[in-house]
Amino acid sequence: MPEVPAGHEVAIFGAGCFWCVEPVFEQQAGVKSVVSGYTGGHTKNPSYAEICSKTTGHAEVVHVVFDPKVISYAKLVDWFWKLHDPTQVNRQGNDIGPQYRSCIFYTNEAQKKTASASKAKAQEKFNRPIATEITAASTFYPAEIGHQDYYKLNKNRNPYCRAIITPKLKKLELDH
Repeated sequence: MPEVPAGHEVAIFGAGCFWCVEPVFEQQAGVKSVVSGYTGGHTKNPSYAEICSKTTGHAEVVHVVFDPKVISYAKLVDWFWKLHDPTQVNRQGNDIGPQYRSCIFYTNEAQKKTASASKAKAQEKFNRPIATEITAASTFYPAEIGHQDYYKLNKNRNPYCRAIITPKLKKLELDH
């Protein structure tokens, strides 16, 4: 489990493939760490292959440790809405399946309230219903080491990074 220093909090977001989500949150001031992993399912210690089987109930997520004195949970949720299409059900682009669903896993009631209010506000910007689930956090399982910092380590080698992630970061006006 990722270390959470005193005075820091955890946010957990699923917005499609975690390879696309991780670099967005890593670039936010006040974010200490971002770990790709799985949550929201019923299988203990699932593997990537099991997640891809669409039978474990887990979503691909990022576990974000942040300093709320530097960046608020509300600001992180704002980035969540910007980085994907929350109206798509069980998919993001060509990534299809329940593991790619749009979801926010809250760790306390304040996060639940903030996420719910933010979802209602975000709905005003979309002409289709937002499909994002807002659910209490359950056990988080870090993904295999090959999935951690994937974009950072593969951005110049992997066609998926060049075709999907780099344009997303450019659109969000983030370093890439």
